[in-house]
Amino acid sequence: MKGLTHPNNDRTLNPSDNESIFDVLQRADPSRRRFMQGTAGSAALVAAGGLSLSGFMSAVEAAPLGKAPGASVPMGFTAVPPDLFPGTDQVTVPAGYTAQLFVAWGDPIMPGGVPFSGTAQETAAQQRLAYGHHTDGMHFFPFTGRDGKPASDRGLLVANTEYTHENILFADGQVGNGYTLAKARKSQAAHGVNVLEARRVGGRWTVLRNSPYGRRVDANTFTRISGPAAGHALMKVKEFHISDKGSVPTGAETDGRVAYGTANNCAHGITPWGTYLTCEENFNGYFGSSTGAVPGVADGQTGKLYNRYGITAGGFGYRWHTVDPRWDVAGNPNEPNLFGWIVEIDPFNPNATPIKRTALGRIKHESVQYVVDDASRIAFYTGDDERNDYIYKFVAAGSYNPRNLAANRNLLDDGVLYVARFDADYTGRWLPLTPDSLDVNGVALREHPNFAGADDAEVLAKILIKTRMAADAVGATMMDRPEWTGARPRINGFREVEVYCTLTNNNRRGTGTPSVNNPDGSTTAGAARPPVDAANPRENNVYGGIIRWREDGRSVAATSFTWDHFVEAGDTRTTKAPLPSNDFRGNIVDDPDGSADFGAPDGLWFDDFGRLWIQTDQGGNGTGDFANLGMDAMLCADPATGLTRRFLTGPTGCEVTGVTLTPDGRSMFVGIQHPGDGAAADNPEATSRWPHGQWAVASDGVTPLNPGRPRSGVVVITKDDGGVIGS
Repeated sequence: MKGLTHPNNDRTLNPSDNESIFDVLQRADPSRRRFMQGTAGSAALVAAGGLSLSGFMSAVEAAPLGKAPGASVPMGFTAVPPDLFPGTDQVTVPAGYTAQLFVAWGDPIMPGGVPFSGTAQETAAQQRLAYGHHTDGMHFFPFTGRDGKPASDRGLLVANTEYTHENILFADGQVGNGYTLAKARKSQAAHGVNVLEARRVGGRWTVLRNSPYGRRVDANTFTRISGPAAGHALMKVKEFHISDKGSVPTGAETDGRVAYGTANNCAHGITPWGTYLTCEENFNGYFGSSTGAVPGVADGQTGKLYNRYGITAGGFGYRWHTVDPRWDVAGNPNEPNLFGWIVEIDPFNPNATPIKRTALGRIKHESVQYVVDDASRIAFYTGDDERNDYIYKFVAAGSYNPRNLAANRNLLDDGVLYVARFDADYTGRWLPLTPDSLDVNGVALREHPNFAGADDAEVLAKILIKTRMAADAVGATMMDRPEWTGARPRINGFREVEVYCTLTNNNRRGTGTPSVNNPDGSTTAGAARPPVDAANPRENNVYGGIIRWREDGRSVAATSFTWDHFVEAGDTRTTKAPLPSNDFRGNIVDDPDGSADFGAPDGLWFDDFGRLWIQTDQGGNGTGDFANLGMDAMLCADPATGLTRRFLTGPTGCEVTGVTLTPDGRSMFVGIQHPGDGAAADNPEATSRWPHGQWAVASDGVTPLNPGRPRSGVVVITKDDGGVIGS
C-alpha cells in the first residue's frame, strides 16, 4: 500500500545468493499453468464476517450458487468504464448501486470527539477520539441479532490507518512553524486501528459516536508481546513515560514483553474466534538517527538487521525521531524490533490489551488470511510487501476448536512458520524456519551466525525477529511484492485449500545486472535484481498479477503444494514494447476484451458467496503506464473462470483499499486512501476535493462534509433493489 508521500517499496532499501529457479524454467510443463476448473475446491472455513463470541456459532452460510464443485459465481452488474485522467474525482459504482460516505478522517468515533473542522487545527488529543488518516484494511464484526443470528444492521467496523500525509494532516504542513512534539503526537495518534460502532437505521448507515466500543489503537498504545520472541534481549528497549509533554526515559529497560504502539497498519486479517489481526508493514520509515548514522550494537548483528529491514538514518521523511527519543535509533537501537508483527485485537473488549504475536514472524506484513482444513488444523498466510521478498504461512501446533472459541486464544503463540519456494514444475515447498532447518549450504539454522544462541529457544526467537534473514538462508523464492492473501471459500462442494496472493509489481525483476538475496541476510531491503523465474515470469513487471496455490492433501499442514498464475495483469492497448519475457497486455479474462484491464493488484478478498474482489494501487493519477487504465479501481472476478469486471473507480490520486460485507451481503464497506495525494500544505485541494466534492453530507444524511482538504475515508455501497452486492 502506498501513496506519493508514503514509501512505495520501489526505493532500494534487498544483495542472498539463493539459487534462482530461472535455471530450471525450461523444464516447466506449460500444461500445469492452470488448475483444472470445476474440480473440488477450498477447505477454507467461511467465517461469515467475523462475529462476537456469543453470535459466532450461528453464522449464516453462503447461499448455494451452483451444483458442481467450484461452480462459477454470478456477477450480475454492468461493469463501469475506467476513470481516465484527469478523472471525475468521484467514487463511481455500477448502475443500480448507490455509494455514500460512511466515515472519513477526523470524524469522531468515540465519546467526546468533535466534528472535523476542515482546517486540520485538531489537536493530538482530539485526533485520538477520531477516525485516523489514511484508511486501509477493514472488517465488519456483526453483533448478535434478536434471532440469535449475526445482525446485518449493527456491528463493529474495525479498520486500519496505514500512514499520514503530513502536509494535509497539519494546518501549516510538516515544516511550517517547525516540526514539534505536538505534531509528532498528532501524527502518531492518526496511525493505528479504528474500532467504531456502525448502525443502519431507516436504510441509512451511521457511526454511533457515543458507543462504548469506540476505540483507537495508535502508535503510543500499550501492547503485550507474546510467543517465542517475547523476552529476548533484542526485544528489550529503553522504558519511557509517554505523554503529550514528551517521552521521558525512566532509566530502566523493558523486559522484552511489552511495547508501545502499532504503526503502518496496512491490511489485516481475522480469526475464527472473533478477533482482528492488524499487520505492521513499512514500520522502518518512522525511525531515524539523531547522529546521522545507524548503530551496530549488542550481538554485533544490528547493522545487518537494520540493512535487511530498511532502517536508515533519515527514514521516510517522518520527523518523529527528532522530537521523540523513542524513535531515535541512536539512543534506542532495539525499538525497531518491536514492530513488523501481526497484532491481535479483541474488538468487543475495549479494555483488552493488543497482543503482538511473534510466532508469525517479523516482516512487512501486508495482510494475513486464515484457513481451517477438514482436520481442524489452522494456518495463517501472509506476504512480505517488498520487492524480492517472500510468502509465508504459520501452522498452529494446536487444532481449532469451534465449540470453545475462548480455548483458541493462544493458538497464535505455538506452531511452525514456513516460507514458500515455488518450483518451475508448478509445484512448491514450504520451508520450515526452525532451529534444525538447513540453510542452502546444509547448515542448521542453530549453527548459522545470524541465529546461534544458548539454546533452541533463543535460536527460534532470533529466527522470528530476523525472519527475512532466515528466509534468505533457506532459499525461498523471491517474489514481486507479495501483498494481500485470500482463501477461496468452501461452498458448492469446493474442498481444496486454495490460497491467492497479489504480486503488485517489481521494476527490478530482470532489469540491470542480475543479483539475488544473499543467504547470509546482508542484502539491503529491495535492492536485488533477480532474473525472471517461473513464479515471476515478467521482466520490469509493471502491472503485476495474482498467484495461487493448492495445498497437497487438502491440508494446511502440508509441506508441498501446486501453483499457477490466476492472472497476469496488464493493458491490452499498451504501446510498450514487449520485453523477451513480457506481454504487457496481460491475460485478463473479460468481455468485451480489454474492458476490465487493471494493474498493480493489491487488495484481495473473497466474499462468502465465492466472488473474488481485487483492489488496485498504481500509485498515481492514471498517467504514464496507467493512462489507459485510469484511476485506481476495484474489480470482481470469478475464481472458476477468471472472468473479471470493474465494479468501482476511485477519486483522483487515491488507492482503493479495504473491503468487507455485512453478513447478509447487502451492504459493502470500501476504503478510499489518500485522495489528492501529494498536495502541498498551501494548496491541499490542488488535485482532489473528495469526499466533499462528491457529497454534501455523510451517509447518515445529516453530518456535513466540510471543505478544506481531501480526506481518506470509507464508503458504504448498497444495491438499489436491496439485493446482494455483486449478484
